[in-house]
Amino acid sequence: MSSKLTEAMHVMAGVLVDEQGRVLLAQRPPGKHLAGLWEFPGGKLEAAEAPLDGLMRELHEELGIEASVADPLIQVRWRYGDRDLRLDAWMVRHWQGQPASLEGQALQWCMPVQVDLTQLAPADRPILRALQLPPCCSITPADVPPESFAAWRERLMQAMVAGERLLLLRFPLWPAERVRELAAALQPMARKYGAQLLLSGDVDGARELGEGVGVQLKAQQLMPLCERPLPFTQWVGASCHDATELAHAHQLADFATLSPVAPTATHPGATPLGWPRFQSLVAQASLPVYALGGMSPADKEAARQAGGQGVAGIRGFW
Repeated sequence: MSSKLTEAMHVMAGVLVDEQGRVLLAQRPPGKHLAGLWEFPGGKLEAAEAPLDGLMRELHEELGIEASVADPLIQVRWRYGDRDLRLDAWMVRHWQGQPASLEGQALQWCMPVQVDLTQLAPADRPILRALQLPPCCSITPADVPPESFAAWRERLMQAMVAGERLLLLRFPLWPAERVRELAAALQPMARKYGAQLLLSGDVDGARELGEGVGVQLKAQQLMPLCERPLPFTQWVGASCHDATELAHAHQLADFATLSPVAPTATHPGATPLGWPRFQSLVAQASLPVYALGGMSPADKEAARQAGGQGVAGIRGFW
């Protein structure tokens, strides 16, 4: 990926979401780059054109609709061959008219959870992940003893009932097999509620348990890897602390945590990034990023304003 972001082609993408929660995808036509793959509709921003104006124009030209409200979702930096791309995705929930194919492309409405990532253009995959991911990632405390298995099974089940959809099972005092046993016990409920469970660093355990259980890669695991450790049906997160780790994570993971954003008791000697630095690093990233370190659910709007997916945390979440 190029560092010359000012020279990147700025492309707007509209994530149209209907009342049923379905999103609209367009298929790239024969003869075009990445022909046959699906993408979110949109197109190139014109010189001196404001992003929102460009998005509205593209949706009108491509689909014949008049969009009225849009909110930023994620910006993705990507390189196709020698072309640098800045894909600027916005959520669109309100429009006038019925979307129709005005440029000969096939269209389809589908639920985000049913979209096959392998059928999407690579730069559009982080957009789908940002759409699928919740605003909060809850991480279990590190000081939980193994004898608390039953209590935490109940606690995690109640968290899913209450609406939690991304849960990192981080129990460093437990044997790996015990954590896998807990994940297996939670799997049926996770599938029922559409929640995702993550094992901390245990790639083999996630492979063994299968769909619905993913892995959160530790920073020391992340950098030596050269390919994604799990199939797209299992989530992969990456623990990052700087631009180098974030740049590597986009090749291997669905999302990243970036820490520490604020002072935290977990790492008292670490220098906090602060929101300005967090925003700067996220602006260079190519995947959804959660703010971690001194966070609580109340900070999710601040994280969104800084370009993040939301917040991840431990103490403030339990």
